[in-house]
Amino acid sequence: MRCVIARFPFDLTKSGVLESMKGIKPEPVTGESVIIGRRHYPAKQVGEIVTRQDRRDFSAGEVLRAMSRLGFTCRALP
Repeated sequence: MRCVIARFPFDLTKSGVLESMKGIKPEPVTGESVIIGRRHYPAKQVGEIVTRQDRRDFSAGEVLRAMSRLGFTCRALP
């Protein structure tokens, strides 16, 4: 699926995101989060790993929209 994060287009797949996040330890969740497998990851951490961009370059909302379109469960502020 093609999506735009931080004004750059990315072709993301659910399996590609799962592979990228494999072996990554989740940081403490303080805001928006994405559930990948059985783990809750902060949206900014997922965006940084998947896009290889600095997390200051995009918003959590951009990541949440892309991940929800791929079929991941996303949560707003707890």
